[in-house]
Amino acid sequence: MRIRSGAAALLFALLFAYALTTSPVAAATPPVAIVAEYEGIIHPIAVEFIDEVITRADTRGAAVTVIVLRTPGGLLESTRAIVSRMLVAHAPVVVFVGPAGGRAASAGFLITLAADVAIMAPGTHIGAAHPVSAGGETAPSDAMTKKVASDAAAYARTLAETRGRNAALAAEAVTESRSFTAHEALAANPRLIDMVAPDVSDLLRQLDGRTVTRFDGSNVILHTTGIAIERVEMTRRQQFLSAIADPQIAYLLLTLGTLGLVVELWNPGAVLPGVAGGLCLLLAFFAFQVLPINTIGLLLIVFGIGLLILELKMPSFGVLGLGGTASLFVGSLMLTREVPGVQVSYGVILPTVLTLAGIVLFLGRLALKAQRIQPVTGADGLVGERGRTLSTIAPDRPGQVRVHGEIWRATSPTALDEECQVRVVAVDGLTLRVEPAGSLTADGGIS
Repeated sequence: MRIRSGAAALLFALLFAYALTTSPVAAATPPVAIVAEYEGIIHPIAVEFIDEVITRADTRGAAVTVIVLRTPGGLLESTRAIVSRMLVAHAPVVVFVGPAGGRAASAGFLITLAADVAIMAPGTHIGAAHPVSAGGETAPSDAMTKKVASDAAAYARTLAETRGRNAALAAEAVTESRSFTAHEALAANPRLIDMVAPDVSDLLRQLDGRTVTRFDGSNVILHTTGIAIERVEMTRRQQFLSAIADPQIAYLLLTLGTLGLVVELWNPGAVLPGVAGGLCLLLAFFAFQVLPINTIGLLLIVFGIGLLILELKMPSFGVLGLGGTASLFVGSLMLTREVPGVQVSYGVILPTVLTLAGIVLFLGRLALKAQRIQPVTGADGLVGERGRTLSTIAPDRPGQVRVHGEIWRATSPTALDEECQVRVVAVDGLTLRVEPAGSLTADGGIS
């Protein structure tokens, strides 16, 4: 009986200990806010990073996810992917446009609209979300452009209405490319954003006790007093790929890669220019898979380089050179489509094109000049040189000649006496074939 009582007491103690360890009080962990910062163009690398941030917040059971955003714009497909991920996140997503001096234009404006809480720092602005066509045309008469703008405006209105924000101003940001300062966005009726905060710490302080309505209509009360902040940064791989996907960097990689291959073709065996050029081109092509590239622009660049090379081969009095430089410039302008924030600036294109054209023409002329120079060393260097016979030479009897201070065995199709001037016409192993060269005149000619 006592044994049974002791076993029961032990079982009760174990159950009590288990209840303590699994109770909400014992298992409770301090709330955490996941904070991530993204600056740059909205493209697939940005989608990957923000997806990882939200996934981490879901895994950690975060109370809130804060995305500090600064972007000039980007790709609409990537924007939609980011918005879709934000809408199904477990924790409320806060988009903070900051710090002061930053902006969330074009694609960034749509991401801000989609946030559970939209916040801007003083001195920032959002808006200018007008979409454009593949070639950069924005003419109102273009039917396709109207369709794209109408679709983007409807998307902006949907996000704004669901979040209780100003749908009319959201549509104007798309159709009329309007931009709004932090004060204008907050003062609008209804508002475009929820609040203004100078930094993340003040942002979390203002969010404490706030009721947030999620995209599905559910309400969540935020408790951010004393919340732990966990910052998430891009991996080295993401930072590297994001840097390459910048249109300025991609364009420079394309230019350097092309120049490296051209130098390797002019100087086979140099190895380094070819390897470096091939690597730069491969990285540029990776970037072009991410960025919206105009194929005609790329073909114009190739055509321009071809014209520059032809200028070296054909006497065109500079016409081919000018045409190649113009083709390079126009192709560079067309290379990246005029998606807001995704284009190469004139400040990069103009000096790059002029430098590339100058280097191609300069190095090309040096290479052709070097090819025309007669060999001055080895057996080939003897052809055309003058010498003097040291013995008689007959068609059927070789003799000896002195050329370059060296004594050579020589043959000749005609009879030659000793001390005759001869010229080397060919080299057969260690035997020279010579012919009469006449005597030297006072002016260096041949008599």
